[in-house]
Amino acid sequence: MPYSEDTPVRMLRVFTDEVGHWGNPLGVIDGSLVAAAADRQRVARELGFSETVFLDNRSTGELRIFTPAVELPLAGHPLVGTAWLLRHERATTGELDLRPPGGRVRAWGDERDRSWIEAPLASQPDWTIVELDSLEAVEALDGPLRPEHDQVVYWAWVRSGLVRVRCFAPRVGVAEDEATGSAALLLTTLVGKPLEIRQGKGSLLYARPVDSERAVIGGSVVEDVPLRLP
Repeated sequence: MPYSEDTPVRMLRVFTDEVGHWGNPLGVIDGSLVAAAADRQRVARELGFSETVFLDNRSTGELRIFTPAVELPLAGHPLVGTAWLLRHERATTGELDLRPPGGRVRAWGDERDRSWIEAPLASQPDWTIVELDSLEAVEALDGPLRPEHDQVVYWAWVRSGLVRVRCFAPRVGVAEDEATGSAALLLTTLVGKPLEIRQGKGSLLYARPVDSERAVIGGSVVEDVPLRLP
């Protein structure tokens, strides 16, 4: 294997609730330690998180994103988490650029240490977005409602500006995603207004549309104890 069993995996939880609970786990690995795409895919599969980031250049923000099954050109929670990590390494809330294969993403922090990105919509995963009749219908889900819903966002209004969301993506090896930034970007653009999004078992996302081509998402991030490769 071209990587060491001692290779560190920085462990983040992205889009936590107000007190740092829940959030979507994210592994971030120095790209120089796992160089080949096939090995990166194997590492992502072994770790089993919905996404793993390989950070190739901390100065320019170049990175690549892998689910357990495929590489993604761009994804929300990996970019929000990586932005938080780089800001903390640089001790700044100022803007920085991230450069996944899907295009330049602007990132910044705020006074509450929430991490934000403005991302292009054209590079987002191909989510099917389905509004359900009630909050109860979303809560009752135990998987996709139809076989063709293999990368699907189910959502319902809780009240004005607040929605309940659950995302299932067996197409890319993710049974249910705890918090999905790309889905939030597309949903806020679809409804045309800022949203507070409650997803999964307790995660919290904020999103707002910019124009027909870009949208903003953000939320809180915490770092857990690092892992080593399995």
